[in-house]
Amino acid sequence: MEGLRNSSQFIVRSSQRLPARRIAVVLFGALVVMVTGCRHDMQDQPKVISQRGSEMFADHRGARPQVANTVARNELHEDSYFYTGVTQGANGYREEQNMMPFPVTLEVLRRGQERFNVYCTPCHSRVGNGLGAIVDRGYKPAANLHDQVRRAQPLSHYFYVMTHGYGAMPDYSAQLEPADRWAVAAYIRALQLSQSATAQNVPSGTQIKDLKAIAEEKHLPEGFAEPWTLPATAVQAYPHTNEGTPAMAPGNPADPTILIPVTKPAPAAAH
Repeated sequence: MEGLRNSSQFIVRSSQRLPARRIAVVLFGALVVMVTGCRHDMQDQPKVISQRGSEMFADHRGARPQVANTVARNELHEDSYFYTGVTQGANGYREEQNMMPFPVTLEVLRRGQERFNVYCTPCHSRVGNGLGAIVDRGYKPAANLHDQVRRAQPLSHYFYVMTHGYGAMPDYSAQLEPADRWAVAAYIRALQLSQSATAQNVPSGTQIKDLKAIAEEKHLPEGFAEPWTLPATAVQAYPHTNEGTPAMAPGNPADPTILIPVTKPAPAAAH
């Protein structure tokens, strides 16, 4: 009886361990299937890898060309002048034009002033004379928008500069959409007129006040109406005095003097 009891206990214990082993085998097998299946699907699936060839297409190119005669959304750009600021000249070169691609309203000028004050005044100042806040920080004066050269530029020149940059000035195409660039260009032209206006430009019957009197009425700081001067922290804009005075005269005048060196006389012929 004792042996029979021990034998029955062995059978019970074996039956209890057997399901656990079976479960472990089943789980291990399922894990192997999942791992192998995932690797095959994720690594060997047919797909296009950038900058590589592909067997999916007849031309074996992974990068697909654009569908013919289609234009991406918002990239139609039918009005070339609105987006570029230049036209195709008769000689084949691009030409800037002294015109706006849309009518200039008071709302357009207000938008141009707001954008100008945000992005342009740190360098050009609010009046556009090139004595912005950067000059107080030791930077060179920016372009004076009221000098002879800048006033002679066509209107679309300012749009083109804002789009592509010019000299040390970076482009502002990311900050200003095309319509805002045109609005700023229109405001620059209005700003130029405001700084060089005469009594003949004022409509008849309009009262004219001196700027100093207006400054006194509004209790503005002393010297508000006086000409602006360069601060002591400013860096000389041009290395040579004959190239212009910072913020006072252009370094590249509209009609620069061209000096032709005197040629040496030809040596006398030997006898």
